[in-house]
Amino acid sequence: MEKKKVEVRPYKSSDAQNLARIYYNTIHQVNAKDYSKIQLDAWAPESSGQAEYWVKKLEKTNPLVAISNGTTVGFAEFEPNGHIDCFYCHHEWVGMGVGTALMNAIHEIARDQKINKIFVEVSITALPFFEKHGFKILEKQTVFIKDIGLINFKMEKFIN
Repeated sequence: MEKKKVEVRPYKSSDAQNLARIYYNTIHQVNAKDYSKIQLDAWAPESSGQAEYWVKKLEKTNPLVAISNGTTVGFAEFEPNGHIDCFYCHHEWVGMGVGTALMNAIHEIARDQKINKIFVEVSITALPFFEKHGFKILEKQTVFIKDIGLINFKMEKFIN
C-alpha cells in the first residue's frame, strides 16, 4: 500500500464526530478478523459512533489527530504518565503511514516531556504494529466489557 503524507496536530472540538466514526468503524472493520461480533459490539456499541460521548472524553484527553489532505485518518490519546489509551487508524487507511505518524508524534512528546517509558494495552489486531515499533509484551490478559471477555496485551517501550 502506498504511504501518504500524514500530519499530526492537536485535537479540535470539531474533530469529535470524525474520531467517533473512526473508533467505531475501525473496531468493526479491522478488528473483525480477530474478535467475534459479540466482542466487537461490547467493545464498540453502535452508540460509540456518536459524537456526544466523545466530546466530553476528548476535551479531557486532548488526543493527537492524524490528517491527510484534509481528511481525518486517525487519532491517539497520550497521557502525561506515558500511557497510550486510544490509538486508532481509519479502517481505509491502515498500512498507509497513519499509525507511524501518530507513533512518531508520541515519541517526540515523550522525549520533550522526559517520559522514558511508554505503555499501552493493545488488541490482537494491533499487536504486530506495536511490536514493529519496539514495544515488548508484558502480559496477555482478558478484559471484560459487559461480561464479554476480550484478549489484549499489556506492552511497554523505553524511550532513549
